Amino acid sequence: MENAVRDWRGRSYLPGPVPADRTRMFWLAWGAMAAISPLQYGYAALLAKEATGLTLLAVWIACQAAGALPALHLVRRGRLGVRVCLAAGAVLSALGLAAAAPSGPSLIALVGYALLGGLGAGLVYGICGEVVSSWYPERPAARVGLITGAFGYGAVPVLVWAGIAPDATATAFLVVAAVAVAVIGTAARHLRLAPALWWPDGVDPRSHALDAARLRTTPEAAKQFGLTQALRTRTLPALALILTCAGAVSVLDVIVVAGTGSWGAVAVLVALNGASRSVAMRCSELFGRRRVLAAVLTALTAGQLLLAATVQHATPGSGPLLWSGVVAAGLGGGAFYPLLASLVREFFGVERAGEIHAVVYSAKALAGVAAVALALLALSSAVTALGVATALAALPALATPRLRIPGLPATIPP
Repeated sequence: MENAVRDWRGRSYLPGPVPADRTRMFWLAWGAMAAISPLQYGYAALLAKEATGLTLLAVWIACQAAGALPALHLVRRGRLGVRVCLAAGAVLSALGLAAAAPSGPSLIALVGYALLGGLGAGLVYGICGEVVSSWYPERPAARVGLITGAFGYGAVPVLVWAGIAPDATATAFLVVAAVAVAVIGTAARHLRLAPALWWPDGVDPRSHALDAARLRTTPEAAKQFGLTQALRTRTLPALALILTCAGAVSVLDVIVVAGTGSWGAVAVLVALNGASRSVAMRCSELFGRRRVLAAVLTALTAGQLLLAATVQHATPGSGPLLWSGVVAAGLGGGAFYPLLASLVREFFGVERAGEIHAVVYSAKALAGVAAVALALLALSSAVTALGVATALAALPALATPRLRIPGLPATIPP
Protein backbone atom coordinates (compact mmCIF):
# COMPACT_ATOMS: atom_id res chain seq x y z
CA MET A 1 0.00 0.00 0.00
CA GLU A 2 2.47 2.56 -1.23
CA ASN A 3 -0.17 5.34 -1.33
CA ALA A 4 -1.48 4.65 2.18
CA VAL A 5 -1.54 7.42 4.78
CA ARG A 6 -1.12 6.64 8.47
CA ASP A 7 -2.47 8.63 11.40
CA TRP A 8 -0.97 9.01 14.86
CA ARG A 9 -2.48 5.68 15.96
CA GLY A 10 -0.96 3.82 13.02
CA ARG A 11 -4.25 3.28 11.21
CA SER A 12 -3.91 3.21 7.41
CA TYR A 13 -6.02 5.14 4.89
CA LEU A 14 -6.18 5.14 1.10
CA PRO A 15 -7.52 8.58 0.10
CA GLY A 16 -9.41 8.56 -3.17
CA PRO A 17 -12.03 10.51 -5.11
CA VAL A 18 -15.62 10.46 -3.89
CA PRO A 19 -17.75 8.55 -6.43
CA ALA A 20 -20.46 10.55 -8.15
CA ASP A 21 -23.15 8.15 -6.95
CA ARG A 22 -22.25 8.13 -3.24
CA THR A 23 -25.27 10.25 -2.34
CA ARG A 24 -27.53 8.07 -4.47
CA MET A 25 -26.25 4.96 -2.72
CA PHE A 26 -27.08 6.55 0.63
CA TRP A 27 -30.66 7.28 -0.38
CA LEU A 28 -31.15 3.85 -1.91
CA ALA A 29 -30.01 2.29 1.36
CA TRP A 30 -32.38 4.62 3.20
CA GLY A 31 -35.27 3.51 0.97
CA ALA A 32 -34.44 -0.17 1.43
CA MET A 33 -34.47 0.24 5.21
CA ALA A 34 -37.84 2.03 5.06
CA ALA A 35 -39.23 -0.78 2.90
CA ILE A 36 -38.59 -3.45 5.56
CA SER A 37 -39.99 -1.38 8.44
CA PRO A 38 -43.58 -2.70 8.13
CA LEU A 39 -42.28 -6.20 8.82
CA GLN A 40 -41.54 -5.20 12.42
CA TYR A 41 -43.49 -2.10 13.37
CA GLY A 42 -46.43 -2.60 11.04
CA TYR A 43 -46.91 -6.19 12.15
CA ALA A 44 -46.43 -5.38 15.84
CA ALA A 45 -49.09 -2.64 15.71
CA LEU A 46 -51.64 -4.24 13.40
CA LEU A 47 -51.41 -8.02 13.65
CA ALA A 48 -49.75 -9.03 16.94
CA LYS A 49 -52.97 -9.02 18.94
CA GLU A 50 -53.02 -12.51 20.44
CA ALA A 51 -50.63 -15.29 21.46
CA THR A 52 -50.20 -16.68 17.94
CA GLY A 53 -49.38 -13.30 16.41
CA LEU A 54 -47.01 -12.46 19.25
CA THR A 55 -45.17 -15.75 18.83
CA LEU A 56 -44.72 -15.09 15.12
CA LEU A 57 -43.35 -11.64 15.93
CA ALA A 58 -40.83 -13.16 18.34
CA VAL A 59 -39.64 -15.64 15.70
CA TRP A 60 -39.37 -12.84 13.11
CA ILE A 61 -37.27 -10.68 15.46
CA ALA A 62 -34.97 -13.62 16.22
CA CYS A 63 -34.44 -14.38 12.52
CA GLN A 64 -33.92 -10.72 11.64
CA ALA A 65 -31.38 -10.24 14.41
CA ALA A 66 -29.47 -13.41 13.56
CA GLY A 67 -29.57 -13.01 9.78
CA ALA A 68 -27.11 -10.13 9.50
CA LEU A 69 -23.97 -11.69 11.04
CA PRO A 70 -23.41 -14.62 8.61
CA ALA A 71 -24.09 -12.37 5.60
CA LEU A 72 -21.67 -9.70 6.79
CA HIS A 73 -19.03 -12.34 7.46
CA LEU A 74 -19.28 -13.65 3.89
CA VAL A 75 -19.52 -10.22 2.27
CA ARG A 76 -16.48 -8.85 4.10
CA ARG A 77 -14.44 -11.81 2.90
CA GLY A 78 -15.58 -11.46 -0.69
CA ARG A 79 -17.40 -14.80 -0.76
CA LEU A 80 -20.80 -13.20 -1.27
CA GLY A 81 -21.67 -10.06 -3.19
CA VAL A 82 -23.73 -7.11 -1.99
CA ARG A 83 -26.01 -7.47 -5.03
CA VAL A 84 -26.76 -11.12 -4.29
CA CYS A 85 -27.50 -10.42 -0.62
CA LEU A 86 -29.83 -7.52 -1.32
CA ALA A 87 -31.58 -9.34 -4.17
CA ALA A 88 -32.26 -12.23 -1.80
CA GLY A 89 -33.34 -9.73 0.86
CA ALA A 90 -35.79 -8.12 -1.58
CA VAL A 91 -37.47 -11.42 -2.43
CA LEU A 92 -37.58 -12.73 1.14
CA SER A 93 -38.82 -9.44 2.60
CA ALA A 94 -41.59 -9.24 0.01
CA LEU A 95 -42.63 -12.82 0.77
CA GLY A 96 -42.71 -11.95 4.45
CA LEU A 97 -44.90 -8.90 3.89
CA ALA A 98 -47.31 -10.85 1.68
CA ALA A 99 -47.49 -13.71 4.17
CA ALA A 100 -48.15 -11.27 7.01
CA ALA A 101 -51.62 -10.49 5.59
CA PRO A 102 -54.13 -11.51 8.28
CA SER A 103 -56.05 -13.77 5.91
CA GLY A 104 -53.06 -16.10 5.48
CA PRO A 105 -52.93 -19.54 7.19
CA SER A 106 -50.72 -19.85 10.25
CA LEU A 107 -48.21 -22.17 8.54
CA ILE A 108 -47.76 -19.68 5.70
CA ALA A 109 -47.32 -16.90 8.25
CA LEU A 110 -44.74 -18.91 10.18
CA VAL A 111 -42.62 -19.86 7.19
CA GLY A 112 -43.25 -16.82 4.99
CA TYR A 113 -43.38 -14.01 7.51
CA ALA A 114 -41.47 -15.17 10.59
CA LEU A 115 -38.68 -17.24 9.04
CA LEU A 116 -38.15 -16.00 5.47
CA GLY A 117 -39.25 -12.43 6.13
CA GLY A 118 -37.03 -12.23 9.19
CA LEU A 119 -33.97 -13.50 7.33
CA GLY A 120 -34.66 -11.12 4.44
CA ALA A 121 -34.96 -8.11 6.71
CA GLY A 122 -31.75 -9.12 8.47
CA LEU A 123 -29.90 -9.23 5.15
CA VAL A 124 -31.16 -5.79 4.13
CA TYR A 125 -30.49 -4.24 7.55
CA GLY A 126 -26.95 -5.57 7.87
CA ILE A 127 -25.79 -4.97 4.30
CA CYS A 128 -27.22 -1.45 3.98
CA GLY A 129 -25.52 -0.40 7.22
CA GLU A 130 -22.22 -1.88 6.10
CA VAL A 131 -22.35 -0.18 2.69
CA VAL A 132 -23.20 3.26 4.08
CA SER A 133 -20.55 3.13 6.80
CA SER A 134 -17.92 2.11 4.24
CA TRP A 135 -18.66 5.12 2.00
CA TYR A 136 -18.85 7.61 4.89
CA PRO A 137 -15.83 6.64 7.04
CA GLU A 138 -15.45 10.22 8.31
CA ARG A 139 -18.95 10.16 9.90
CA PRO A 140 -20.21 6.57 9.84
CA ALA A 141 -22.33 6.77 12.99
CA ALA A 142 -24.34 9.80 11.85
CA ARG A 143 -25.03 8.37 8.39
CA VAL A 144 -25.96 4.91 9.65
CA GLY A 145 -28.20 6.59 12.23
CA LEU A 146 -30.12 8.26 9.40
CA ILE A 147 -30.80 5.05 7.51
CA THR A 148 -31.75 3.10 10.64
CA GLY A 149 -34.19 5.91 11.34
CA ALA A 150 -35.94 4.92 8.12
CA PHE A 151 -36.32 1.42 9.53
CA GLY A 152 -38.28 3.04 12.36
CA TYR A 153 -40.64 5.45 10.58
CA GLY A 154 -40.94 3.54 7.30
CA ALA A 155 -44.05 1.81 8.66
CA VAL A 156 -45.97 5.05 9.25
CA PRO A 157 -47.79 5.01 5.85
CA VAL A 158 -49.07 1.49 6.55
CA LEU A 159 -50.28 2.53 10.00
CA VAL A 160 -52.05 5.61 8.61
CA TRP A 161 -53.64 3.48 5.88
CA ALA A 162 -54.87 0.96 8.47
CA GLY A 163 -56.23 3.79 10.63
CA ILE A 164 -58.23 5.21 7.74
CA ALA A 165 -59.39 1.85 6.32
CA PRO A 166 -59.09 -0.92 8.94
CA ASP A 167 -60.58 -3.51 6.59
CA ALA A 168 -57.84 -2.91 4.03
CA THR A 169 -54.91 -4.09 6.18
CA ALA A 170 -54.27 -7.17 4.02
CA THR A 171 -54.24 -5.01 0.89
CA ALA A 172 -51.82 -2.58 2.54
CA PHE A 173 -49.33 -5.37 3.26
CA LEU A 174 -49.57 -6.66 -0.31
CA VAL A 175 -48.90 -3.16 -1.66
CA VAL A 176 -45.86 -2.64 0.56
CA ALA A 177 -44.60 -6.09 -0.51
CA ALA A 178 -44.58 -4.89 -4.12
CA VAL A 179 -42.88 -1.65 -3.06
CA ALA A 180 -40.23 -3.61 -1.15
CA VAL A 181 -39.32 -5.69 -4.21
CA ALA A 182 -38.97 -2.56 -6.33
CA VAL A 183 -37.02 -0.45 -3.83
CA ILE A 184 -34.69 -3.11 -2.44
CA GLY A 185 -34.19 -4.57 -5.92
CA THR A 186 -33.11 -1.15 -7.18
CA ALA A 187 -30.73 -0.82 -4.24
CA ALA A 188 -29.26 -4.23 -5.09
CA ARG A 189 -28.34 -2.99 -8.56
CA HIS A 190 -26.43 0.07 -7.37
CA LEU A 191 -25.07 -0.50 -3.84
CA ARG A 192 -21.51 -1.68 -3.43
CA LEU A 193 -18.85 -1.61 -0.73
CA ALA A 194 -16.07 0.97 -0.77
CA PRO A 195 -12.54 -0.32 -1.42
CA ALA A 196 -10.64 -1.47 1.65
CA LEU A 197 -9.28 1.45 3.71
CA TRP A 198 -10.89 3.98 1.34
CA TRP A 199 -11.10 7.56 2.62
CA PRO A 200 -12.57 10.64 0.83
CA ASP A 201 -9.73 12.74 -0.54
CA GLY A 202 -11.45 15.98 0.48
CA VAL A 203 -10.84 15.23 4.19
CA ASP A 204 -7.33 14.92 5.61
CA PRO A 205 -7.40 11.66 7.64
CA ARG A 206 -4.50 12.74 9.86
CA SER A 207 -6.18 16.03 10.82
CA HIS A 208 -9.45 14.20 11.35
CA ALA A 209 -7.75 11.74 13.69
CA LEU A 210 -6.23 14.62 15.70
CA ASP A 211 -9.44 16.69 15.97
CA ALA A 212 -9.45 17.52 19.69
CA ALA A 213 -13.11 18.57 19.80
CA ARG A 214 -14.21 15.30 18.24
CA LEU A 215 -11.98 13.17 20.45
CA ARG A 216 -13.29 14.91 23.55
CA THR A 217 -16.89 13.80 22.94
CA THR A 218 -16.32 10.68 20.82
CA PRO A 219 -12.94 9.18 21.77
CA GLU A 220 -11.44 6.42 19.68
CA ALA A 221 -10.76 2.85 20.70
CA ALA A 222 -7.53 1.98 22.49
CA LYS A 223 -6.78 -0.45 19.63
CA GLN A 224 -8.49 -2.23 16.75
CA PHE A 225 -10.19 -5.26 18.33
CA GLY A 226 -10.91 -8.46 16.48
CA LEU A 227 -14.21 -10.25 17.05
CA THR A 228 -12.65 -12.87 19.32
CA GLN A 229 -10.88 -10.19 21.38
CA ALA A 230 -14.08 -8.17 21.74
CA LEU A 231 -15.96 -11.23 22.96
CA ARG A 232 -13.47 -11.59 25.81
CA THR A 233 -14.19 -8.11 27.20
CA ARG A 234 -16.88 -7.20 29.70
CA THR A 235 -18.03 -4.33 27.55
CA LEU A 236 -19.53 -6.34 24.69
CA PRO A 237 -21.90 -8.37 26.93
CA ALA A 238 -22.89 -5.10 28.64
CA LEU A 239 -23.83 -3.54 25.29
CA ALA A 240 -25.78 -6.67 24.36
CA LEU A 241 -27.65 -6.56 27.68
CA ILE A 242 -28.56 -2.90 27.15
CA LEU A 243 -29.93 -3.72 23.69
CA THR A 244 -31.89 -6.69 25.05
CA CYS A 245 -33.60 -4.66 27.76
CA ALA A 246 -34.30 -1.55 25.70
CA GLY A 247 -35.26 -3.53 22.60
CA ALA A 248 -37.88 -5.52 24.51
CA VAL A 249 -39.43 -2.36 25.93
CA SER A 250 -39.46 -0.67 22.52
CA VAL A 251 -41.45 -3.47 20.87
CA LEU A 252 -43.81 -3.74 23.85
CA ASP A 253 -44.68 -0.04 23.59
CA VAL A 254 -45.89 -0.41 19.99
CA ILE A 255 -48.16 -3.29 21.02
CA VAL A 256 -49.49 -1.49 24.12
CA VAL A 257 -50.20 1.79 22.33
CA ALA A 258 -51.89 -0.08 19.47
CA GLY A 259 -54.12 -1.67 22.11
CA THR A 260 -55.48 1.77 23.08
CA GLY A 261 -57.15 2.05 19.68
CA SER A 262 -55.54 5.40 18.89
CA TRP A 263 -53.85 4.88 15.51
CA GLY A 264 -52.67 8.47 15.54
CA ALA A 265 -50.74 7.73 18.72
CA VAL A 266 -49.25 4.58 17.17
CA ALA A 267 -48.15 6.51 14.07
CA VAL A 268 -46.54 9.22 16.21
CA LEU A 269 -44.78 6.61 18.36
CA VAL A 270 -43.29 4.85 15.33
CA ALA A 271 -42.40 8.15 13.62
CA LEU A 272 -40.54 9.37 16.71
CA ASN A 273 -38.90 5.96 17.07
CA GLY A 274 -37.24 6.53 13.70
CA ALA A 275 -36.70 10.29 13.69
CA SER A 276 -35.11 10.32 17.15
CA ARG A 277 -32.26 8.14 15.92
CA SER A 278 -30.67 10.79 13.72
CA VAL A 279 -31.32 13.50 16.33
CA ALA A 280 -29.66 11.42 19.04
CA MET A 281 -26.61 10.84 16.83
CA ARG A 282 -26.17 14.56 16.26
CA CYS A 283 -26.53 15.23 19.98
CA SER A 284 -23.99 12.52 20.77
CA GLU A 285 -21.39 14.30 18.64
CA LEU A 286 -21.83 17.35 20.89
CA PHE A 287 -22.27 15.77 24.31
CA GLY A 288 -20.84 12.24 24.01
CA ARG A 289 -22.37 8.87 23.19
CA ARG A 290 -22.76 7.57 26.73
CA ARG A 291 -24.42 10.71 28.07
CA VAL A 292 -26.93 10.79 25.26
CA LEU A 293 -27.58 7.04 25.55
CA ALA A 294 -28.30 7.47 29.26
CA ALA A 295 -30.70 10.33 28.45
CA VAL A 296 -32.44 8.24 25.78
CA LEU A 297 -32.93 5.31 28.15
CA THR A 298 -34.20 7.70 30.83
CA ALA A 299 -36.81 8.99 28.37
CA LEU A 300 -37.79 5.39 27.61
CA THR A 301 -38.20 4.75 31.35
CA ALA A 302 -40.37 7.83 31.76
CA GLY A 303 -42.49 6.68 28.85
CA GLN A 304 -43.29 3.40 30.62
CA LEU A 305 -44.42 5.24 33.74
CA LEU A 306 -46.67 7.56 31.74
CA LEU A 307 -48.17 4.72 29.71
CA ALA A 308 -48.77 2.75 32.92
CA ALA A 309 -50.60 5.75 34.39
CA THR A 310 -52.66 5.99 31.20
CA VAL A 311 -53.72 2.35 31.42
CA GLN A 312 -54.38 2.48 35.17
CA HIS A 313 -56.61 5.54 34.97
CA ALA A 314 -58.32 4.45 31.76
CA THR A 315 -57.33 7.70 30.08
CA PRO A 316 -59.09 8.14 26.70
CA GLY A 317 -57.04 7.67 23.53
CA SER A 318 -56.60 11.44 23.16
CA GLY A 319 -55.68 12.03 26.80
CA PRO A 320 -52.56 14.00 27.71
CA LEU A 321 -51.02 11.12 29.66
CA LEU A 322 -51.14 8.86 26.62
CA TRP A 323 -49.61 11.45 24.32
CA SER A 324 -46.93 12.33 26.86
CA GLY A 325 -46.09 8.65 27.21
CA VAL A 326 -46.03 8.20 23.43
CA VAL A 327 -43.62 11.11 22.98
CA ALA A 328 -41.27 9.92 25.74
CA ALA A 329 -41.39 6.28 24.64
CA GLY A 330 -40.94 7.27 21.00
CA LEU A 331 -37.91 9.44 21.70
CA GLY A 332 -36.29 6.67 23.72
CA GLY A 333 -37.56 3.61 21.85
CA GLY A 334 -35.31 3.69 18.79
CA ALA A 335 -32.41 6.06 19.37
CA PHE A 336 -30.45 3.53 21.41
CA TYR A 337 -29.87 1.34 18.33
CA PRO A 338 -27.50 3.69 16.41
CA LEU A 339 -25.98 4.89 19.69
CA LEU A 340 -24.98 1.34 20.56
CA ALA A 341 -23.61 0.85 17.04
CA SER A 342 -21.47 3.97 17.42
CA LEU A 343 -20.27 2.84 20.85
CA VAL A 344 -19.07 -0.39 19.22
CA ARG A 345 -16.83 1.71 16.95
CA GLU A 346 -15.75 3.86 19.89
CA PHE A 347 -14.92 0.89 22.11
CA PHE A 348 -13.56 -1.66 19.62
CA GLY A 349 -12.35 0.33 16.59
CA VAL A 350 -13.65 0.55 13.05
CA GLU A 351 -11.86 -2.30 11.27
CA ARG A 352 -14.19 -5.07 12.52
CA ALA A 353 -17.01 -2.84 13.77
CA GLY A 354 -19.58 -4.36 11.41
CA GLU A 355 -19.09 -7.91 12.64
CA ILE A 356 -18.80 -6.92 16.31
CA HIS A 357 -21.96 -4.83 16.10
CA ALA A 358 -23.74 -7.74 14.42
CA VAL A 359 -22.97 -9.84 17.50
CA VAL A 360 -24.35 -7.11 19.77
CA TYR A 361 -27.38 -6.69 17.50
CA SER A 362 -28.08 -10.43 17.64
CA ALA A 363 -29.16 -9.83 21.26
CA LYS A 364 -32.32 -8.42 19.70
CA ALA A 365 -33.45 -12.06 19.41
CA LEU A 366 -33.61 -12.21 23.20
CA ALA A 367 -35.31 -8.82 23.21
CA GLY A 368 -38.04 -10.21 20.96
CA VAL A 369 -38.69 -13.11 23.31
CA ALA A 370 -38.81 -10.76 26.31
CA ALA A 371 -41.13 -8.35 24.45
CA VAL A 372 -43.57 -11.13 23.62
CA ALA A 373 -43.51 -12.38 27.22
CA LEU A 374 -44.31 -8.85 28.41
CA ALA A 375 -47.03 -8.48 25.76
CA LEU A 376 -48.66 -11.73 26.90
CA LEU A 377 -48.54 -10.43 30.47
CA ALA A 378 -50.09 -7.19 29.25
CA LEU A 379 -53.12 -9.11 27.94
CA SER A 380 -54.06 -9.81 31.56
CA SER A 381 -52.39 -6.88 33.36
CA ALA A 382 -50.99 -4.06 31.26
CA VAL A 383 -49.98 -2.08 34.34
CA THR A 384 -47.85 -4.96 35.63
CA ALA A 385 -46.22 -5.45 32.24
CA LEU A 386 -45.37 -1.74 31.98
CA GLY A 387 -44.01 -1.84 35.54
CA VAL A 388 -41.60 -4.59 34.53
CA ALA A 389 -40.76 -2.60 31.39
CA THR A 390 -39.94 0.41 33.57
CA ALA A 391 -37.39 -1.64 35.48
CA LEU A 392 -35.92 -3.05 32.24
CA ALA A 393 -35.42 0.46 30.85
CA ALA A 394 -34.13 1.96 34.10
CA LEU A 395 -31.46 -0.71 34.66
CA PRO A 396 -29.39 0.09 31.53
CA ALA A 397 -30.01 3.82 32.03
CA LEU A 398 -28.19 3.61 35.34
CA ALA A 399 -25.46 1.30 34.01
CA THR A 400 -24.62 3.23 30.81
CA PRO A 401 -22.43 5.94 32.44
CA ARG A 402 -20.24 3.16 33.88
CA LEU A 403 -19.24 1.80 30.48
CA ARG A 404 -15.50 2.03 29.82
CA ILE A 405 -13.36 1.85 26.71
CA PRO A 406 -11.74 -1.62 26.77
CA GLY A 407 -7.97 -1.68 26.93
CA LEU A 408 -7.46 1.56 28.86
CA PRO A 409 -5.83 1.41 32.30
CA ALA A 410 -8.29 1.79 35.14
CA THR A 411 -6.60 5.04 36.22
CA ILE A 412 -7.53 6.75 32.93
CA PRO A 413 -11.03 8.32 32.93
CA PRO A 414 -13.52 6.38 30.74
